[in-house]
Amino acid sequence: MRSFQLEVWGELACFTRPEFKVERFSYPIITPSAARGIFDAIYLDFDPQHKTPLMYWQVRRIEVLSPVRYISLMRNEVKEKASVRNIQAWMKDPGSFEPLYADATKDDTGQDTKGRTQRQTMALKNVRYRLTAQAVLYREDPALRQKIEQSFQRRARAGQCIYQPYLGCREFTGYFRLVEDEGAAPVPYNEKIGWMLYDVFDLSHPGRPLRTDRGEKPSISLFEAEVVQGVLEVPPYESPQVRKGGG
Repeated sequence: MRSFQLEVWGELACFTRPEFKVERFSYPIITPSAARGIFDAIYLDFDPQHKTPLMYWQVRRIEVLSPVRYISLMRNEVKEKASVRNIQAWMKDPGSFEPLYADATKDDTGQDTKGRTQRQTMALKNVRYRLTAQAVLYREDPALRQKIEQSFQRRARAGQCIYQPYLGCREFTGYFRLVEDEGAAPVPYNEKIGWMLYDVFDLSHPGRPLRTDRGEKPSISLFEAEVVQGVLEVPPYESPQVRKGGG
């Protein structure tokens, strides 16, 4: 099983701690799920018949290459977005079009029903990481593994991606390069983070990325994270160190 390394950086990042329900407060470093999403953005192979993933990226190591720095921001967050179903209905019947208002409206009880809301965000600034991951196939196939690994290497080396990677929030753009040299050493940073979000999907489930629109509930997993000399070792998803919830 071949390992790949990406160096990832950006001006802003926010990997929200789930225990903060309203305000956004970031973990001090990137989470395994956010790191997996960056690998997914470069290459993810699907079953052409069932449209389900044939693999997932197992993040094994996160190295912190820049000092941890926080920045406080006030952000406007939208409360709703146009769904594909509504857009298709508007195309068939333009008279049924209903706009999404930037400024909130109120219903008969005085509650905001639409629009946007301001939230305080404690984000990270000037982040840089080195991420190590491996492709885990749901059904091992040497030919498919060779295709996945060669395709990922080619695309990452050329800076190609299916969509622009982001660092926790979509407006926080992430940039990457394939690491094929020794690279910089991690910063001397140590911290016991405690329980950290591992992922929001059941990675053992082949239908994981495509079934959320069909009503599948997230399956939260956590692990105890500790950064030692700038390195966070991430256990495999099937490890007993990863605590999994019931759906």
